[in-house]
Amino acid sequence: MEMDERLLVAQLQDSRTLDAAFKILMAEYKERLYWHIRKIVLNHDDTDDILQDTFIKVYRNIGNFKGESKLYSWMYRIATNESITFLTKRSREMKIDSEALHSHMVNNLTSDVYFDGDEIQLKLQKAIALLPQKQQLVFNMRYFDEIKYEEMSEILETSVGALKASYHHATKKIEDYLTKD
Repeated sequence: MEMDERLLVAQLQDSRTLDAAFKILMAEYKERLYWHIRKIVLNHDDTDDILQDTFIKVYRNIGNFKGESKLYSWMYRIATNESITFLTKRSREMKIDSEALHSHMVNNLTSDVYFDGDEIQLKLQKAIALLPQKQQLVFNMRYFDEIKYEEMSEILETSVGALKASYHHATKKIEDYLTKD
């Protein structure tokens, strides 16, 4: 952990400085966490709700943060888990499996006023949506967020080798999807 991060964590874990430090934390990480969540759930309103839930969990649990990983990795894991929990709950509510839910979400992308992608971006999103959930996460984290495998291993609690294999399989499936027709 860097010195700045250690100082921020110390301020977050001190009840006298918690609120001010939390405002700094939110300003620093809100946008990156938003886009991480958005890539998982694909919808702006759902992303906002999950981001809020993520920050509530961070606020309530910052006292338990031990500093064994980077603060961002810890929050990223919380955001990932909140997103997966949301998707599981949504698929149960709709009485469909996770694949059908993802297909439904991608089809709704074009009607999302916050999605300004062109046809190629939409096709890429569809290709990503067809991947198994773990491959989606790994692909998004590596390709879009440029997260190193070692850090991803910390976040997803999976070996680097397994992550590299997931990424390889994901890119192959996406390539096959994009080149068919």
